[in-house]
Amino acid sequence: METLRQNTDLPFSLPHYKQLICQLDMERATLWCYMNANPRPCFNETILTEIRDLQQRLTTYLSSPENADQIRYFIFASAKPDVFNLGGDVELFARLIAKRDREALYAYGRTCVDAVYADSVSFNIPTLTTIALVQGSALGGGFECALSCNTLIAEESAQMGFPEILFNLFPGMGAMSFLSRKIGPAKAERLIQSGDMHTGRELSEMGVIDKLAADGEGVHAVHEYIRQHSRFANSRLAIRQVRERVAPISYEELLDIVGIWVDTAMCLTPRDLRTMRRIVSAQSRLKVAETRPTPVHDHEDVRMLMAN
Repeated sequence: METLRQNTDLPFSLPHYKQLICQLDMERATLWCYMNANPRPCFNETILTEIRDLQQRLTTYLSSPENADQIRYFIFASAKPDVFNLGGDVELFARLIAKRDREALYAYGRTCVDAVYADSVSFNIPTLTTIALVQGSALGGGFECALSCNTLIAEESAQMGFPEILFNLFPGMGAMSFLSRKIGPAKAERLIQSGDMHTGRELSEMGVIDKLAADGEGVHAVHEYIRQHSRFANSRLAIRQVRERVAPISYEELLDIVGIWVDTAMCLTPRDLRTMRRIVSAQSRLKVAETRPTPVHDHEDVRMLMAN
């Protein structure tokens, strides 16, 4: 397979990200952002910092009316074929809890909230649509990231769930807020408390997934969604604005929940922390394919992004 790469042929500059790979599809006015976290495919501090930097740069660039039409779709995907994202940095959580460093744990949670909130409000760009493409596993914070986007597209066999209950915690970076708006608070709570994994097909039947793709056809499903959305973009964007007005998710709501999450984390027992460390060990042993997916575009008019 051809390796994804970045170069300088783009309409705006990006730094050289260590754990993000960006591709600009000029024909579809789409920016693809591939997560490539290492050493484990989770939201470590490096990838979080890079995601926030990318979001802020895009907000600044697209805020100019003359630039807004250059990127109308932003796609979160994974550079690792079998894993979208395994969630929060559990190793960091365990270390900070053991040190009783509430301030650092809250700072991590706040950065996560900044990122998912930006996704949910389309980086404050009314003409931009954020999309998550889940292929493989999306656990905990990885699932929250996908839920935060305006549209969630997943392949049938993709695995998603919230395992936090296993170490006596809960997903505190938007799970309840985003799921409640989709399937109602009661169903959202049951899904979160179960700790169960669900396939993309199962979640589609629950109403969690916006568009289901056959296995291996996720990229095609994204292209088809963009084609259909673009035909009626005016009405679809207006409907999204109405939905956000009827059932808004505020930054303050997400931040308050992070505070509850930190308070709960600080009450974990040594036994809970041992369970967290076993999960980290399991993640570290996980054989994640290193081969990156073939570039997503089926035409020649592609710009690969990298720093100047």
